[in-house]
Amino acid sequence: QVQLVESGGGLVQTGGSLRLSCAGSGGTFNLYAMGWFRQVPGKEREFLASISGSGGTTYDGDSAKGRFTISKDNTKNTYYLQMNSLKPEDTAVYYCAANRRGFLSGWATEYDVWGQGTQVTVSS
Repeated sequence: QVQLVESGGGLVQTGGSLRLSCAGSGGTFNLYAMGWFRQVPGKEREFLASISGSGGTTYDGDSAKGRFTISKDNTKNTYYLQMNSLKPEDTAVYYCAANRRGFLSGWATEYDVWGQGTQVTVSS
């Protein structure tokens, strides 16, 4: 059974940085595309970035460009989202997700396995 576990969220001041981690288990992760999304109450999940199974190709959403970087440690099946220059509007629950069909996408509906989420709060 494929499982994803996020970690690394917390409280940070405006302008600070956080690195989120997503540990995968139970699957063939070199075949999966992985994505990072975030969600605030009352809104749809917002795409941030995705990365190919090899880690060689990435695709960023508009909200991530210039501040967030997705990466992968192939030896650990662990994915990261480095977030810099954080703003209060970045406050959300952050999720990692796997697309077991293997293609990069900005659509949440293309991802079929989700982690439980990790809260990020940016104080002003």
